[in-house]
Amino acid sequence: MAAIYINGKLVDREKAVVSVYDHGFLYGDGVFEGLRFYNRKIFKLREHLDRLYGSARHIALTIPQSIESLSAHTLACVADSAMTDGYIRLVITRGEGNLGLDPRSCPSPTVIIIADSIKLYPSEMYEQGMEVVTAATIRNHPDALDPRVKSLNYLNNILAKLEANRAGVPEAIMLNHLGQVAECTADNIFIIKHGVLLTPARHCGILDGITRRTVLELAGKLEIPYHEDTLTRYDLFTADEMFLTGTGAEIVPVTKVDARAIGSGKPGPFTARLREAYHNLVRS
Repeated sequence: MAAIYINGKLVDREKAVVSVYDHGFLYGDGVFEGLRFYNRKIFKLREHLDRLYGSARHIALTIPQSIESLSAHTLACVADSAMTDGYIRLVITRGEGNLGLDPRSCPSPTVIIIADSIKLYPSEMYEQGMEVVTAATIRNHPDALDPRVKSLNYLNNILAKLEANRAGVPEAIMLNHLGQVAECTADNIFIIKHGVLLTPARHCGILDGITRRTVLELAGKLEIPYHEDTLTRYDLFTADEMFLTGTGAEIVPVTKVDARAIGSGKPGPFTARLREAYHNLVRS
């Protein structure tokens, strides 16, 4: 059963509403985080909250409670959901205001916490791998909007997702303005080449994902050499293995890009080792 908090109060799903004058709804003016909980324990809660408050500071949005208070409300939301495993969406909007962009018309930000289930990809893709395409839609220029800000305006990603839909695949890889690999519409991307784990560097216009960081930490513990680097489509096409990471997706293997088989065309051994280590970590 899902649980929803709005401005610190538990509300029924049917009554979980915000004003049509909320600037999060009108203009995408706000920030969010997605978190997972396993065995009723939230994974990397502090890291997600730190990023949420950082995103809010960047857009001059003051979250109307302390990080400790928001943490307590998030934990309470999980408890009220009565779910063992699930997903949390934390949303902070500029709040209700007037028609027009001016944030000064919004005196009180809206704080929303949702604890519910999530399933981004069918279970067979985790065992057999998925096919993806490269999107023609490029990532927003990092000098226009810093990719570290996890804002409510995801139109750039949605346009690329529409390309994936039209191609009949679940995900699309987005390039930056220089033609370098950035990330997928909702996931970070990794490849294995000659036993080395590679992922686009942060300056390539990516969101520095919490799961991405976790995979790099696990690679160090497993003594898998890794580099954050500049990657191109050539690197993707010639990779031995590939996988995507994200809070909702966790770790999902990719076996085909733009109709080209990756490696053997099956999920590889390094991906399997990292998936196992990740599952052990989140369940511990």
